[in-house]
Amino acid sequence: MVILARIKISILFFVFISVTSCAQKSVSSTDCESLNHQAWTELLQSHVDSNGSVSYKGFVADSVRLNQYLNTLSDCYANASWSREEKLAYWINAYNAFTVKLIVDNYPVSSIKDIKKGIPFVNSVWDIKFFEIGGQKMDLNEIEHSILRKEFNEPRIHFSIVCASISCPKLRNEAFEAKKLEQQLQQQAIDFINDSTKNNIGKEELQLSSLFNWFEKDFTKETTLKEYVRKYAKHDFDMATKVKYMEYNWNLNGE
Repeated sequence: MVILARIKISILFFVFISVTSCAQKSVSSTDCESLNHQAWTELLQSHVDSNGSVSYKGFVADSVRLNQYLNTLSDCYANASWSREEKLAYWINAYNAFTVKLIVDNYPVSSIKDIKKGIPFVNSVWDIKFFEIGGQKMDLNEIEHSILRKEFNEPRIHFSIVCASISCPKLRNEAFEAKKLEQQLQQQAIDFINDSTKNNIGKEELQLSSLFNWFEKDFTKETTLKEYVRKYAKHDFDMATKVKYMEYNWNLNGE
């Protein structure tokens, strides 16, 4: 009887381990053929207006839904079976959603740059490893520099990922989606370059966002910086126009 009891216990233990393993496997990236970002769209439409002003108070109150979406991003992440557009949309959404999470976790805060951890003057807020993707601890710098900038030759990401600041590109109030990614990236570029609070395109002086200074190499792989800006600008300018970079406003892009 004792031997039979032990056998039953062993069988139950084996079944438990198998079920647990299957449950863990069910949320692994290899099982995610694609990812629906509708939950992120619903959150953005609830808490971001058409001008990109963010209600962080609203996100704080809606933190359960935000965390549910972030958990989905952590468990179902971009893999080799996904298309380029699916991967790019995923990483842009992940960067923006985790940036919002960073503000929510430290709210109230006047600027994202006020959130500091690590070694002063060495580590920045973008080096804080406060989230996991596929069980790996990550920070925002990894998404931007090691993935988006390194793996995708797409300078328009700089108009699509946000830093929760006034001078940043506006947070789009819908998720980026693979099926309409080209149109979304194009619109972000047009909106940002023609926003007079970010860039001032004049006949005598071309006042550009500091983003163009910081990431000039990304914009000039195939053309000059002025030609790149001209491609999206609604008002033409002389190619001899002097360029001046605007001071960046790091104050929070909402309340």
